[in-house]
Amino acid sequence: MASIAVAAAAMVAAARLFTCWAVKDLMAASMALDGHPQFVDDQIMDVEHREHGAAANIAGAIADPARARILYCLMDGHAQTSTELSVVAEVSPSTTSAHLNRLKAANLVKVFVQGKHRYYSLAGADVANLLEGLSVLAGGFRAPLASKVPSRLRTARTCYDHLAGEVGVLLQDRFKALGFFRREPGHDGKLYDLSRAGTEALQAFGIDVAATRALRRQFAYDCLDWSERRPHLGGALGAAVLKIALHRKWVIPDLDSRALSVTRKGRSEMAARFGAKF
Repeated sequence: MASIAVAAAAMVAAARLFTCWAVKDLMAASMALDGHPQFVDDQIMDVEHREHGAAANIAGAIADPARARILYCLMDGHAQTSTELSVVAEVSPSTTSAHLNRLKAANLVKVFVQGKHRYYSLAGADVANLLEGLSVLAGGFRAPLASKVPSRLRTARTCYDHLAGEVGVLLQDRFKALGFFRREPGHDGKLYDLSRAGTEALQAFGIDVAATRALRRQFAYDCLDWSERRPHLGGALGAAVLKIALHRKWVIPDLDSRALSVTRKGRSEMAARFGAKF
């Protein structure tokens, strides 16, 4: 619970800062419109106003301690009921329902109804990436970060549905060093496809590469790790790697957080298979 509070506080700080930036940009655009109407295309300005307003709305939805704790809790990819989230948010169930409605209106969470129960989860991997990025942004204003991140979270954790922390970053480094990837053109070099060597190695590891590539999401990309400040593997391929790691019991999930415990078997087999030693 303490780790959730630390990360939530970081996200609140970053979200509030982002809100200030969006509002300042919106005000500047309005002043430009008032001062120089003859040089401004009204339609373009209307689009810019809507984009800034949407960004400010999302940041405002995150910039509340209770809502940030809810979002951070959902980053492990598991759905939770409103009652369960009220414990994490440290507010009453009725207040939690109001917070969840605000997050749903901002397209940050989605709800799945099953019988009498309503289960909430993040709206998608893009939301998890946004939250991870906000954690990085907030961390940039505190020093040193290493002493403030709980060790079990820093070693290994889930980032929505893929592997993060020191282990996630190390595996990404090893995949690159072994020539598993080739960069997709454009996209600032952050998107990947697999090389022939990478395809063969990860299929031998147990990943159905063709099925993973066919999923309706980005295949593989750099996801900036908030504790390590370096990328781990995101996307469908990152999720597939975590799934196999869990199946092989290389890592075991904690019951009350998104931390992962690395087993002795995991350390040995990661070193033997990929040269990932830590």
